[in-house]
Amino acid sequence: MPHKTIILKYIKFPLIAAFFGLMSLQTTAQKVKIDGVAVVVGKNIVLDSDIDKFKQEIELRSEGKVAITDCEMLEELMQQKLLAHHAVIDSVTVSESEISSRVDRSIQFFTQQYGTVDKVIKAYGFNDLDDLKKELNTVQKENLLIEKEQQKITEKVDVTPEEVRLYYNGLKDKGELPDFPAEIELAQIVINAEPTQEENDRIIAKLNEIKKELEDGANFKMKAIINSDDPGVTQNGGRYTITKDASFIKEFKEMAFTLDIGQVSKPFKSDFGYHLMQLHEVKGNTRVASHILMQPEIPENKLNEVKEKAEKIIEDIKSGKITFDEAVKKYSQDDDTKNNGGLIINPSTGESKFDLTRMDPAFYARVSDLKKGEITDAFFDQTRGGDKMFKFILMRDRTDTHTADLVEDYVKIQQLALQKKKEETVEKWAKEKITDTYIKLGEDHGKCSFKRNWKKKTSK
Repeated sequence: MPHKTIILKYIKFPLIAAFFGLMSLQTTAQKVKIDGVAVVVGKNIVLDSDIDKFKQEIELRSEGKVAITDCEMLEELMQQKLLAHHAVIDSVTVSESEISSRVDRSIQFFTQQYGTVDKVIKAYGFNDLDDLKKELNTVQKENLLIEKEQQKITEKVDVTPEEVRLYYNGLKDKGELPDFPAEIELAQIVINAEPTQEENDRIIAKLNEIKKELEDGANFKMKAIINSDDPGVTQNGGRYTITKDASFIKEFKEMAFTLDIGQVSKPFKSDFGYHLMQLHEVKGNTRVASHILMQPEIPENKLNEVKEKAEKIIEDIKSGKITFDEAVKKYSQDDDTKNNGGLIINPSTGESKFDLTRMDPAFYARVSDLKKGEITDAFFDQTRGGDKMFKFILMRDRTDTHTADLVEDYVKIQQLALQKKKEETVEKWAKEKITDTYIKLGEDHGKCSFKRNWKKKTSK
């Protein structure tokens, strides 16, 4: 596929915009003092550092397959700023709930990268979570304005079957037909290994014992380091900064906002296990609290029973005693997949297809050799919350890596043709809008040769 199409695809991906917003998060006034202004488009600016950061991310996410110059990168950024500027002029609106949802997803993404939200705040030099959210709010508001202005410009764009055919034949004639990667569709059956009531009672009794020791003056951090199953305890001693909008589990946040300063909670349950919490500080809408997490143990004989049950179900499916779909309804204990035939949804795309080359290595090794209709052996798995289970996976569908075919890949080719037509529509719009938009290029970028008439040179 031509580089241009790939470049546009990467730049318009919402998460990229959020990523760059955070990479360069400082107030505009601070940045201008230490950074050169590459261009002003309307009331929007692009800094020299923005060009470098976007370039690095494009190259990283394309795995080095996309090369782009500073001038090309600047032009793509100017296009985004032009869209944002005219979104305001066209009275495009975005709701606070839309912005808040994007901000929460961004914080969740970066928290996964760094481990805790406190580490994100520290890494980028913010004062607190409210400070971080305020800056991300600005970034995500612009992202939404850009997306909605694009949607407004292209809302009536469509492609006919004939246009799809011509697009495909054009790529074929130029030897530019894309290769579509191997894709698979998976379904699963999950059998949970539950702890006994006696084990749950043991954990609760132990936490009540620790609660009494804490109320008698024991050090919470030391108790957490010795007893907690929270993997972050060695770094933070079980101490967290919590807001109602933070990406902590519901039970954890509710308890933090229920306690008085210094109070130690009763043991409480979540999907991660059983907790004990003590509140340390209240800062407006923020709470600082420590917790101890204890996860019930499941004996080896119980795990073996669950494994044998899973293996018996596999045997019955292979012998024809029960179909896979029937077994899902009868046996599977996974709430996310039980009601859709066990179908696993790709969390990155929200669709049922997985790109085989971009899967987790351990998962790839388990399913990569399966043919359509084949089932894995039963295997042990454990959630981040500590839930233990045995599961097995069915290769529901599989398409190997191949060059685009008009019949087999019609929907994908249609999407590419539609994307191209929308890009051409935005290009035409931009050409018209550049002429009546204030644009000022910095001296260092005045020598760039642009595809569009950003320098506003008149034709001779």
